[in-house]
Amino acid sequence: MHLPFCAAKCHYCDFFSVASAGQDIDGMLAAILDEARRLAPRDPRTVFLGGGTPSLLSADQLRLFLDGLDQITGFRASAEEVSAECNPESLDRSKAQLLLELGVRRLSIGFQTLSDSMLAEFGRVHSVDDSFRAFDAARAAGVRDLNIDLIYAYPGQTAEQWERDLGRVLALGSEHLSAYNLTFEEETPFKRWLDQGRLDRAGEELELELFEAVRRRALAAGLEAYEISNYARPGHRCMHNVNYWRNGPYLGIGPSAVSRVGPVRRGNVKGISGYTRQMRDRGHAVHWEERLDAPARLGETWWLGLRLAEGVDPQRARQTANFEDGMADPATEIAERLEAQGLLFKHNGRVALTPRGVPLADHVGREFLACSR
Repeated sequence: MHLPFCAAKCHYCDFFSVASAGQDIDGMLAAILDEARRLAPRDPRTVFLGGGTPSLLSADQLRLFLDGLDQITGFRASAEEVSAECNPESLDRSKAQLLLELGVRRLSIGFQTLSDSMLAEFGRVHSVDDSFRAFDAARAAGVRDLNIDLIYAYPGQTAEQWERDLGRVLALGSEHLSAYNLTFEEETPFKRWLDQGRLDRAGEELELELFEAVRRRALAAGLEAYEISNYARPGHRCMHNVNYWRNGPYLGIGPSAVSRVGPVRRGNVKGISGYTRQMRDRGHAVHWEERLDAPARLGETWWLGLRLAEGVDPQRARQTANFEDGMADPATEIAERLEAQGLLFKHNGRVALTPRGVPLADHVGREFLACSR
């Protein structure tokens, strides 16, 4: 569920979101529930409330929205995991308690950095103290499945600073940690400032040092590196995202949300007014659609699956891609070539990245996307 409202738009973010001031939030929530009513299945296994900043919604808006969603889907009885993204400025103990009462069990808090000056550079509207305060509030409310989001390799960051920050964050004892390398996405202020020379990109050697530091420190703190950028205690992986990485089917609801069901992938219109108007006038919000052939689905299954520490089961990948018996399997040849280069290895019938291949996951994944060409 894509709820597109934020207190302010972050300077590095290329997801569709808008500052909430002056927006018809109630109208948008009604339109999203209308789309759910038309498309959402009963008894979902996982639900993810993202955005945007779902915790920005008022208590009345959250209650109306989540009660409505439960009436449509019955998620409170069926879902094994219900997650909501939160920003520190909009999460306190009462909000966390309300989310628990309404069926949410897993909260993801966007710390991003422990530098107040960099938070301002990012365009965030919270402080470092706010981040720790929000975490403590969620714990006090009884949340027992907490994720912390961090960004590293941002301008001016040093390895020593990252080590200190990791120590402070890991001392909180969260069940999950997500740590992402800063990317300069097109059509964002950060990319424009980079091109203008106002910002510097971290060097590759520093990026690798920071990447290796978080893997080492997370492991020492009892979190397994189950995906390239995600770490969890046993039993606390993000089930919703694991389904993405296994290239399972998913339904996206809300403006700009993307769905992939069977061979069809489609995306909704991005604009606020465009989304609500299309839902009202056409009864759907689809803006684009594509049908993936079997080689494309196979390439994507390998590309996504190799991000997971468990790797890819080649036979299951063929089944996911609906490969028929007798069809040539280009992924096998690619995997064998990358294994010879020391980037992949086989274990228990699966293929996974080697320690040398892990930092090169994006490069390895692109090789498999060539299956669709």
